[in-house]
Amino acid sequence: MKYFVKTFGCQQNAADSERVEARLQARGMTPASSYEDADHIVINTCMVRESAENRVYGLVKNLTELKNKKPSLKIIVTGCMVGVAFRDKTGKVLKKIKKAMPGVDEFMPIEEVGFDFAPIRTSKTAAWVPISNGCNNFCTFCIVPFTRGREVSRPYEDIIEECKELRTQGYKEITLLGQNVNSYGADLIVGEKNIQVMRDLPDKTYFEEKALPKGKVPLKKSPAFIVNGRAVEPVYVQHLGRLRIPTLFPHLLEEIAQMGFERVDFVSSNPWDFSDEVIGVMARNKNITRVLHLPLQHGDNNVLKRMNRWYSREEYLSIINKIREKIPDIKFTTDIIVGFCGETREEFENTVDLCKKVGFYKAYVAMYSQRPMTAATKIMADNVPHKEKKRRWQILEELVNKPHIESYGENQYHMHKKSTYAH
Repeated sequence: MKYFVKTFGCQQNAADSERVEARLQARGMTPASSYEDADHIVINTCMVRESAENRVYGLVKNLTELKNKKPSLKIIVTGCMVGVAFRDKTGKVLKKIKKAMPGVDEFMPIEEVGFDFAPIRTSKTAAWVPISNGCNNFCTFCIVPFTRGREVSRPYEDIIEECKELRTQGYKEITLLGQNVNSYGADLIVGEKNIQVMRDLPDKTYFEEKALPKGKVPLKKSPAFIVNGRAVEPVYVQHLGRLRIPTLFPHLLEEIAQMGFERVDFVSSNPWDFSDEVIGVMARNKNITRVLHLPLQHGDNNVLKRMNRWYSREEYLSIINKIREKIPDIKFTTDIIVGFCGETREEFENTVDLCKKVGFYKAYVAMYSQRPMTAATKIMADNVPHKEKKRRWQILEELVNKPHIESYGENQYHMHKKSTYAH
């Protein structure tokens, strides 16, 4: 029996697909060279953008035609699309995708694929290492909390052992993966269900002034966390006048950086959780990435509030400057959304202005599209015309990305970007 795995989306999905392959090979299956050569086809899906979702529908339609010629072919869909469907208590999403993809034999939650087998890695020198899965931050545009659920951290010791094994095998580069690596370990310290997240709020509001009321009692500091018989003091990040969560990420990052890898990367980081301790670890360890991905999403304070991003443009710029002060050779990449609900031209120009102030090395610019179950889809109007979204997208592309393409040459730039950016 032969299998073929097709992956859509981010590095986290790519890492998940490596574990899917390990599971299939443990069942005695071997990789196929093409769809036509396969007995099992696994499609690992993405739903961050509507365009990614539509590509899945198109692929399954073509594979269903192949299945008509080869009835023994089995099509399995997993990943974010299935995550949303199984977390939607109304059943509407599952009904929708089953109707859109009648040729699919199985919709498999990615959580069914554990860490029992070593991943089938696509590189012999660079490895992805998941450290957590899920997200507790409900940005109003983002579907990730619904595709992957509440944030769950892998055991500290398991991550360390995996990295030690990779070093023994000769791997030179590793990238630590999580929807928000900065909050790694919070659930290990205080318990997964003891972390307040947006879904736990009784009034289901999506805006910071109600989600974080004045006078909120700070978290009680936890005792030291025991790792391999030694005590580790959790790091707390203070934001909006309160201690948010404890994290073990600075300790984890430093321990891995000192294993002897040529390069240690991590993605992704929420700006409001980027602690002074992480900056210190990066500054001390020269093998930690000097191309840091720090999602901005928008440069206007009113839009940031509508997005439920817990920082202002001034606070974001302050973080950038603080990191540059400690690490002068740092370069920044980012994510930006144009055409978000109600975005005025003045609000967009504030994003342009902030991009000029920061001087991003690369920006992943996306035109806003509605995603099921998100707050923006439920309570906001997607009222910026597509033509205007495209115009604003083009402005940022030419401002941030075009200069690098011109200086490298297009082919060299994209090759360099592929090897450099963690996204």
